[in-house]
Amino acid sequence: MTRVDALPPGGSAAAAPAVWEALVTSALLGTDRRTPPGSGHGPGAPEALLDAAAAETVRRRAGLRPARAARHPDPAPGDPRPALPAAAAHRLTMLLADRPGPAAGGRRGGAPDLMELLPQWLATANARGFAAPPEALPALLDAARGRTDLRPAVLTFAGPRAVWLARLNPDWRFALRAMPGAGPVPPGSGAAERVRRLWDEGLFAERVALLAALRTRDPGGARELLASTWAAERAEDRLMFLDSLRTGLDAADEPFLEAALADRSRNVRATAAELLSALPGSALAGRMAARAVTCVSLDRSLVPPAVAVEAPHECDAGMERDGVVSRPPAGRGERSWWFGQLVEAAPLRTWSARLGGRGPEEIVTLPVSDGWGGELHAAWCRAAVRQGDGAWARALLGAPTAPEAGGPGAVSLAERAKLLGTLDAEERAAWVAGFIATHGLSEAFQLLGVCGVPWAVPLGRAVVDALDIARDAGSYPWSFSGVMGLAERCLDPAEAGRLDALLATPDESENASPGAGSYWAEAFQRLVTTLRLRAAMAGELEGGPEGGREE
Repeated sequence: MTRVDALPPGGSAAAAPAVWEALVTSALLGTDRRTPPGSGHGPGAPEALLDAAAAETVRRRAGLRPARAARHPDPAPGDPRPALPAAAAHRLTMLLADRPGPAAGGRRGGAPDLMELLPQWLATANARGFAAPPEALPALLDAARGRTDLRPAVLTFAGPRAVWLARLNPDWRFALRAMPGAGPVPPGSGAAERVRRLWDEGLFAERVALLAALRTRDPGGARELLASTWAAERAEDRLMFLDSLRTGLDAADEPFLEAALADRSRNVRATAAELLSALPGSALAGRMAARAVTCVSLDRSLVPPAVAVEAPHECDAGMERDGVVSRPPAGRGERSWWFGQLVEAAPLRTWSARLGGRGPEEIVTLPVSDGWGGELHAAWCRAAVRQGDGAWARALLGAPTAPEAGGPGAVSLAERAKLLGTLDAEERAAWVAGFIATHGLSEAFQLLGVCGVPWAVPLGRAVVDALDIARDAGSYPWSFSGVMGLAERCLDPAEAGRLDALLATPDESENASPGAGSYWAEAFQRLVTTLRLRAAMAGELEGGPEGGREE
């Protein structure tokens, strides 16, 4: 049954809402300006309005009509993965139910923040290959709806039933857009025909998901599917589809991307150029290298030799077609803007031959004439990140113990973090540990964010040692709350025993911040409690002897 508006005597279904709207209008404007329906002017009009409104309200509340029975939804798909151990399922319920309010006085207290442990719990559950309990799916999808960072892990854990639920509840429609496999057709008999039909007839979110899933297992097939309708797609859709080619990008994509350089959308052209420049052997990379080398040379007349820069004097049509944006942002000079884009898109192997056969470490230490060093090195940083070149990234980062904690091209923490992303996890952690040991934690938060979880033992110990030094110095503990929060989620739980000595409230020195000692003790207590809780959670997901223990 579903409620509908009752009909006035002799009225039609379309007339019922109109009567109510007319009554509301008369009440708002006044009966002297708008005569109520079924009444006339005069002193009795207000009373007639109220009588009519009362009668209409009763009709609206009481009017029920039998509704045609809706078709039952198809059954939810099965999930062949093993069920969670009982203790882990109970833990998941606790994590999803945690909604911490603001702490008194801004203090977090000593209790762990359970919602911040949910991403790590999900990562471990997914690594173990467990299926989500059906009764937890609504809460999981609600959590992912509010936190986009949770969506990939939640949707992997929820499996095909997340898509089934998302089709029934528009609040969860993000699953149709974000989940690989939400719209794609599974392989099997007639799969090609079903893929074609979904691509031609599906919703945009379904088509994006289909293309992303196909790209992971059949890059060429995904590209051919996109090419078949490319000319008829809207510009904003072409941009989204083109971005899917980042997965599995290789030389076979070059002809399609080269054709996209002539697209009528500037954003599409720029994305195609960026993808081509990530292929060092592409024709576009060769064209950009030819332009860049005309701007950079080695001046051997100086001792020591220096890099000389002559930035381009114009941005011609060929440069624009290859993705160079002609108009610089506010406060940026045109020539330096064009120059940076050319160097960024040129293959890094270009520079060894151009600069006397030197390797990356020698090149970045060469002096650069006329103040162009910052622009040149920043462009090399972007090129190293785009091309994933670890040798250049190491050279540009420099030693973590160097003054100002960076190499000549790492002009910001954000750039250092991106350069670190090109290195393997062990090397990345070692570099950041050296940085913290030399420079402390004040600038390390962004660098810690790119390190693998759990942190390698040297990195974890460098962080704890730096926190201990900050505590002994009487520093404000809330200045390190971000790093402490990262440590709760990323420190190896095996380190909990090492931290017991830090749980006591330290004696406050004369120059210490008032009350800092108790804040530090509380923060370390929360850290140790969280690490032990993480160890228990891992045991529950193992299904081992710790699986039945409650914290």
